[in-house]
Amino acid sequence: MFHVLIPDNVHQNAIDILEASAGIYVSAPGKMERAALLEAVVEAQALIIRSGVKADADLMAAAPQLMAIARAGVGVDNVDLAAATARGVTVMNTPGGNTISTAEHAFGLMIALSRHIAPGHQSLAEGRWDRKTFTGVELKGKTLGIIGLGRIGQAIARRAQAFEMTVIAHDPYLPPAIAEAINVPLLALDKVFSSADYLTLHAMVTDETRGMIKAETIATMKEGVRIINAARGALIDSSDLAAALKSGKVAGAALDVYEQEPPPADHPLIGLPNVLHTPHLAASTSDAQITVAVEAAQLIVDFLLEGKAANVCNPAEISG
Repeated sequence: MFHVLIPDNVHQNAIDILEASAGIYVSAPGKMERAALLEAVVEAQALIIRSGVKADADLMAAAPQLMAIARAGVGVDNVDLAAATARGVTVMNTPGGNTISTAEHAFGLMIALSRHIAPGHQSLAEGRWDRKTFTGVELKGKTLGIIGLGRIGQAIARRAQAFEMTVIAHDPYLPPAIAEAINVPLLALDKVFSSADYLTLHAMVTDETRGMIKAETIATMKEGVRIINAARGALIDSSDLAAALKSGKVAGAALDVYEQEPPPADHPLIGLPNVLHTPHLAASTSDAQITVAVEAAQLIVDFLLEGKAANVCNPAEISG
């Protein structure tokens, strides 16, 4: 009997899939405190986690029987892949489940930023009628630069084209034929930076992308560029972006993610009038949460009962 532990809140549909699978025992107590998790994971052969669970080396050391981790979502920043590989733990994710939710949120941030929707609402709620302060800009005719043209980036591109924007992208890993199929030219990163009226980030954090939005790269951008980040907070140097927002080099930013979450009270981007914030909501739709939970459960069932592994995040190391 395989023991699957779910130390966070997931949709009941996922639990139902596991409970209906002969040979699997599921424990789903809801969101667990760290101490309780370290105690419970001792018996687990598999984990299903969300972003709030830190699957680090200490957790894996406490789980001698652990074979697999399924992340109900895309990012695996909260999983120590090196530690997982060293212990022979296969890490899988569900990259397609929240694509539309994330793309819609990022595009919504871009519209809201362009038309001052949040501050306009707040001013009216506070009894003011101040139309001139909130004069916005249209998306039509503007150039959108997409950094990372994966599933989410492609969904953004299609929506931007419907709004009659010119779309360009940078993605060194994407086969050019995929970009050509949706009529998005792939350009060098510096060309995207210098050409875009809007930049939206959809890249993973690597040694190359960490802090890619910084003083040096911002200096190459258009005056009045607007930046949207619904990917990972570590892609941006927050202090450098704050300086550019204060100077007017960057007209505005819309942020859903932060390097530390929740961000500290003295975060340099909190409180700036030309920054729109949301608390990591991009994948937070009921639709997406059901989809990623069900996909994660099926990944674990297939792995434990059939020996199949899909969407593996550490394939080269595991196979080696």
